[in-house]
Amino acid sequence: MDEPRGMNWAAEEFKEVDLGDKRLDARLICLCDRFSDAPESPISQACSNWAETKAAYRFFRNENVDSQEILTAHRCKTVKRAGNEKIVLAVQDTSYFVYTHHPCTEGLGRMSLKEGKQPGNIHSKGLMMHICMAVTTEGVPLGLLDQKIFARKLRPKHERRKAGRHIHDILPVEEKSSYRWLESLITTHKAMTDTRVVTVCDREADLYDLFKLSDQLGSAVLIRASANRTVNRKSRYAESDVLKLWEYIGQQPEAGSYTIDIPRKGETHKRAERDARKAVVTVRFWAFQMNPPCHNPQHGKEPLPDITMNAIYVLEPNPPDGEEPVEWMLLTNLQITSFDEACEKVKWYGLRWRIEMYFKVLKSGFRVEACRLEHADRLARYLTVMSIVAWRLFQITLVVRTDPAADCSTYLSESEWKVLTIKATGNREPPQRAPTIGNVVIWVAKLGGYLARKSDGPPGTLALWRGWKRLTDLTEGWTLATKS
Repeated sequence: MDEPRGMNWAAEEFKEVDLGDKRLDARLICLCDRFSDAPESPISQACSNWAETKAAYRFFRNENVDSQEILTAHRCKTVKRAGNEKIVLAVQDTSYFVYTHHPCTEGLGRMSLKEGKQPGNIHSKGLMMHICMAVTTEGVPLGLLDQKIFARKLRPKHERRKAGRHIHDILPVEEKSSYRWLESLITTHKAMTDTRVVTVCDREADLYDLFKLSDQLGSAVLIRASANRTVNRKSRYAESDVLKLWEYIGQQPEAGSYTIDIPRKGETHKRAERDARKAVVTVRFWAFQMNPPCHNPQHGKEPLPDITMNAIYVLEPNPPDGEEPVEWMLLTNLQITSFDEACEKVKWYGLRWRIEMYFKVLKSGFRVEACRLEHADRLARYLTVMSIVAWRLFQITLVVRTDPAADCSTYLSESEWKVLTIKATGNREPPQRAPTIGNVVIWVAKLGGYLARKSDGPPGTLALWRGWKRLTDLTEGWTLATKS
């Protein structure tokens, strides 16, 4: 796997970028290096001086800076990294970035239909980000394959009432916001021509049009079901003996039991905090015919096909007291002929949590929602750059769990790993050979407050961010001292 090396990672990652001006290309690389060194810092603190800070703001304000060109250069590197993998998971998800506390920012979209309950509260405003991330079957993120940053457009209340509740059903799929799932599938299919790809999505992507498109492209998908649709129907009209999806698959015999890891989730206004745990689930799988929905606007224009699919029903029969049982209905066009193949797909779906962790890195670690750039277009450029920087640090966090013996020089410069080794071991002279990435991640996390006790789990991203910042400062001081 070809990876960016040390502090030159940004220069390697954006070697082929073309923003129309070599100065803009160089500024992009400089910004990525600065944000990597100071992931929690705002633009003014990440830059080394006032002149560099002003140049950063000019970069994000420049209309000639095309976010898609930045993403395209990164995508080419992502595809190259994926070239050595037999199978790559293309994980899609959408997240909301709220900038309500920046009322002067122009071009934002409304994140909700209703105002807050307290007097003076307003509709939350911000941007939506839909991404497709390439992930190995071991869970290492390889980079972004697609990204869309846009302001959500909501029709005025009187138009929604006039149109009626079913107006969304009759709109062509290209006019719906859900079309982003199909667009990312198309982009991934075009980019990943030499690698087998499986698109993995949560329930929001349970769309007949997406399954139809994947069938037409011959592209594999693995999507959690949301709709309890009728299956195996022989016509568009009601039939007395037709079953719903959950009922039909639930009647099939259990293939066996499987243990999955449930990650921790923090408390939100919608759910209580959830601790990490292991869950023993039963697994059923069976083939079925997915019928087109009767309200699909393409009915009458063309005959819509039934699609042969496989369903994997995952259910936790005995959850711990006070815990919601795990229940997944996974839909795939991949062939499943054995219990082991079904468990493999369950494991792949479990890696979808990587993208939720990634969004947490962007919001909580990089604090991108605190950025003030006064316009949505500028924020979109900023978010594009930060998304790629966040991927790089996120990858370092996870690669140690799958390949701890890897050479750390893939990710750290020689100065960085030498300074880190001296600090961690107490030796006055650094070793001639670079330490492993497993040792480096632990040492960096310790700089950020990680205790590394036997009872502690792997270091988290927050400790690594803090440690990374300290390592940057130590390396800078060591470099100045050795030069003098």
